[in-house]
Amino acid sequence: MARKLKIGITCYPTLGGSGVVATELGKLLAERGHEIHFITHSIPFRLGKFHKNIFFHEVEVTDYYVFRYPPYDLALASKMAQVAKMQQLDLLHVHYAVPHAVCAYLAKQMNGDGLKTVTTLHGTDITVLAHDESLKDLIRLAIHQSDAVTAVSADLINETRQLLDITTPIDLTYNFVDKRVYYPRDTSSLRSDFAKPDEKILMHISNFRPVKRVGDVIDIFERVSRNVPSKLLLVGEGPELSKMQCKIRQLGLEDRVHFLGKQEDVAQVISLADVLLLPSEKESFGLVALEAMACGVPTIGSNAGGIPELVTHGETGFLSDIGNVEEMAQNVERLLKDTKLHEQFKQACLFRARNEFCNDVITTQYEQIYYRVLGIDADLPMAVCSD
Repeated sequence: MARKLKIGITCYPTLGGSGVVATELGKLLAERGHEIHFITHSIPFRLGKFHKNIFFHEVEVTDYYVFRYPPYDLALASKMAQVAKMQQLDLLHVHYAVPHAVCAYLAKQMNGDGLKTVTTLHGTDITVLAHDESLKDLIRLAIHQSDAVTAVSADLINETRQLLDITTPIDLTYNFVDKRVYYPRDTSSLRSDFAKPDEKILMHISNFRPVKRVGDVIDIFERVSRNVPSKLLLVGEGPELSKMQCKIRQLGLEDRVHFLGKQEDVAQVISLADVLLLPSEKESFGLVALEAMACGVPTIGSNAGGIPELVTHGETGFLSDIGNVEEMAQNVERLLKDTKLHEQFKQACLFRARNEFCNDVITTQYEQIYYRVLGIDADLPMAVCSD
């Protein structure tokens, strides 16, 4: 049996799918007996209650008066190095190239070559930041100096190679959901709070940035609601929210749209829906679509980024060109009006989530990467998804 590891994890603790995946991965690794040390400025919001084998190390930033801006990056690198030495970490697993992979590189320099680093690319660290000429060389350096690099979709790997001229290997490790948390919940007592018995529920969950094209969500719903009695639930907060509220008023949809804000129990909320809408113009993976899939909810979305790797067109959802709200609305209606077809999609969603994006399989993939960079010949059992 391979020895248990001491792993430092750094992520953005309060926002985005990268922090969710990093935290859930840490919890699953701890369950397998590895010692996990989160190193960041605040406790990851998905960490929650006490977990055996998990420790948190807070990064404190100096307020020295000569600094115009608090030097979080330097404080993080210093903390990484300090924790690595004190806890004798085997490796650092950082999520996001900037600044975390750069900080891990500095920590490695302070500790020596014995400390290994694994970097996971999640999306906007490449799709947005790598387009900034002032950051390109820094991101390229961070990737090249990592002992292993993973990315959450093949599309993201291709974009990374094209934008940054990266030739080093990048492991494809898809995002995952914990099947013990994400499964169809009984929402019979809650559904009546939002919709009548004969009404369908459409849902959109995001951070309401322009890239999510929430305006398209509303346009799709407006078309669908003409022909199918339905309600729209909007979950999350962000910069586009007030603009969307105004658009909803202009279209006279106020009584058919509910704003739920941020929600902790995502599986419970998603289980209310009949269909998830994800018409984004950029999605490196589309974690919310996987969360919906695991709850048996099909996705109607765009052919953007990594979404086609997740949503199987015609089996677990329907995909259209970005901005084609007319076709997306037609696909929603097709699912909502055909009960048998919707049930087929639901079962296909559950099967695909449990088998292709299972937490057991993806966690083992990460373990294999860790042992590889450490030069440990680990005879890991074949990962299978158990019900």
